[in-house]
Amino acid sequence: MANRHQNRVFPVQRLRPALKLLDLSALSVSSVAPIFSVAATGALLVQVAGDAVIWAIILVALPFLVSSWLFLVLNRSFPHAGASYHWGRRIIGWDYSNFQSWIISMAYLWSIPPILIPAATLTLSVVGIRQPRAVWICVTAGLWTALAAIVLLYGVKVTARVTRLFLAGEAMSVMLMGIWGGLTWRHVRDPFTVWRPPSHWSGVLVAMVLAATIVDGWEIDSYAAEESVKPRAAPGWGGIIGAAMVVLYYLVIWPILLHEVPMGTLAHSPDVLITWSHRAAPPLADILRVAVLASTAGSLWLTTYILSRALYAMARDRVMPRGLGALNRHQVPTWAVVVPLALAFTVTCGQFVWPFLHHLFPLVLGTAGFFLVGEFWLDGVNALAFVWRFRDEVRMKMSRYGRWTMLSAAVWVVLTLGFLEVLFLVWGPHYIGSGIDQVVLLILVAGVGRLAWLKYRSAQTMVSAFEKELNLSAEACQAQGEYR
Repeated sequence: MANRHQNRVFPVQRLRPALKLLDLSALSVSSVAPIFSVAATGALLVQVAGDAVIWAIILVALPFLVSSWLFLVLNRSFPHAGASYHWGRRIIGWDYSNFQSWIISMAYLWSIPPILIPAATLTLSVVGIRQPRAVWICVTAGLWTALAAIVLLYGVKVTARVTRLFLAGEAMSVMLMGIWGGLTWRHVRDPFTVWRPPSHWSGVLVAMVLAATIVDGWEIDSYAAEESVKPRAAPGWGGIIGAAMVVLYYLVIWPILLHEVPMGTLAHSPDVLITWSHRAAPPLADILRVAVLASTAGSLWLTTYILSRALYAMARDRVMPRGLGALNRHQVPTWAVVVPLALAFTVTCGQFVWPFLHHLFPLVLGTAGFFLVGEFWLDGVNALAFVWRFRDEVRMKMSRYGRWTMLSAAVWVVLTLGFLEVLFLVWGPHYIGSGIDQVVLLILVAGVGRLAWLKYRSAQTMVSAFEKELNLSAEACQAQGEYR
C-alpha cells in the first residue's frame, strides 16, 4: 500500500520572479490600506472601544510587528507561495498544515466582502448618489470586482506598478491630513485624553480582533516569495517595512480624528475621514474621497492576491482542486483569482438583496478578524516548532542571542494572540452580535471535517512541491548569492 503522505515529484508551472524589495514594500503597505481601513471600520471600532481605539490598534499591532520578524526568519528557510500554509507543512506536518490551509482561506475570503461593500457605497457617494438602491450597489461592486481581476490577471509586474501609483496618492493624503491636523490643532478637548488609559478593557480587547483587519496585509510579500527575484533575501523585509509604516500612519490619523470630532459623531459616521474633513478641513474633503477609493482599490486586489497565491500553493499540493493551480500566459493562477472574487461579490450582493442579511457587515468583519488573528497565532506555533525541530539549522544561522530572541518572540505571539482569541469568543457576542461566536465555531468545525476528508483521500492525491522542485533550494540560492 502506498505511503499515506507520499511526496512525488510533479512538474509544476512556475510563477514569474519579477518583484524587487521596493515592489514588495509597496505591496505590503498598500495591502494594509490604512486610509480605506480607517474609513470602512472607524465607526465600528469607536462603537466598540470608544476613545480607547488607539490603544486597541497599538496593542494588536505589537504582536503583528513581532510576527513580521518571524516571517522574515521563516522566509529565509522556506520561501514559498503558500507562506504560512507551507511553513506548517514543512515544519510540523500534513494534518496541521491542512487545517491551517482552512484558517488561511477563511481569513482572507471573509476579508474581501468588507472591502467590496464600502467600495461600492463610497464610489456611489463620490458621484452624488447618497442613498443608492441595492441594484446600484451590486453593479458598482461588480465593477470593482472586474477591476481587481484585470489588475491581477495581467501579471504581478502590472499589479506592482499600478499599486505603487495608487499608494503614492494614499501616502500624499496621509501627509496632508497630518500637516493640516497639526496646524489646526484646536482645543476642542484636552489632547492628553487621546492617550488616556482605557476604562473598559473588554471593549478594547474585542476591538483588537476587529483591528486585526486593519493592521494585517503586510504579510503579502511572504506570499510573493516565489515571484521575488531574490526569494530568500527580500521577502520578509517588505513585510517589516509595511507593518511599521502602517502603524505610523495610524498614529497620525487617529489622534487627529479623536481630537477634532466628538465621539458620538464618529461612532455613527458612515466614513469617519469624510466626517472629519467636513468638520475641520473642508478643502481636503474631495482629496480624501479620492484617497479612500485609491486605498480601496489596492486593498481589494492585494487581499485577493494573497488568497490566490495561497490557493495556488494548496492546489499544487492537491489540498485544493487542481484547477486553482492553473496559470495563464502571464503566469497568474486564473481561477485562484476569479473564484474568491466571485464568491465575495455574491456575499456582497446577498447582503442587499435579502433583508435578513442587512446587518452582515459587522459579522463578516468580526469573522475575518478572528481568523486573521488565528492565522498569525498558527504562525507563532510554526516559529516555535521551527526553533525546536530545526535546531541544528537554527544554530548554524543564528547566534545564541538570536535563537532565544526568536523563541521568546514566538512564545509571546502565541500567548498574546491565543488569549485574545479566547476573549473574543467570550465578549464578541456582546459587542458585535449574538451570532458571531456560533459562526466562528461552525467554521472551525467545518475545518475539522475538511481535515478528516483530506486524511481519507490523501494516499491517492497528495503531491508536494518542495524547494528543489521550484529551484529554490539552499544550494541554488547560495549559488545566486541570495542565501544568508
